[in-house]
Amino acid sequence: MSTRLVAYFSATGVTEGKAREIADAVGGDLYEIVPAVRYSSADLDWMNKQSRSSVEMNDPECRPEIAGELPDCSGYDSVVIGYPIWWYTAPKIIRTFLERADLKGKRIDLFATSGSSGIGKSVEELKKDYPELQIVSGKLVNKRIDAADIRGWLA
Repeated sequence: MSTRLVAYFSATGVTEGKAREIADAVGGDLYEIVPAVRYSSADLDWMNKQSRSSVEMNDPECRPEIAGELPDCSGYDSVVIGYPIWWYTAPKIIRTFLERADLKGKRIDLFATSGSSGIGKSVEELKKDYPELQIVSGKLVNKRIDAADIRGWLA
């Protein structure tokens, strides 16, 4: 078994592509964080204050359900978690994953994709809100990244 798990949430496929690149570069296993109810394009309409994603992101207590079983993280030394940036931070389903997966004692690195926002705010918020977890770094991976860059980042 690999010592690294690459877990990701991807609403449109962009983050999934980057997760696959990262897993290939480091020989990691992939786990897709799939919402129990998938997001439609109407759900993702950030300009509609009543869209599902807008409502979720405005609710601090929201924790969307994850479909299927969570991964058994016991065989991994580290977990890389990826997500698109929504409203300058991580989608609420990432909090569901952080709270329900057994990540204690694991090195956690975060990566994100974004049309215009950075990853900094999401990393700061998740470190603050989950001090019991060892969140080490965050990287925005919008552009083409090569395997050497990925391995250097996660070394």
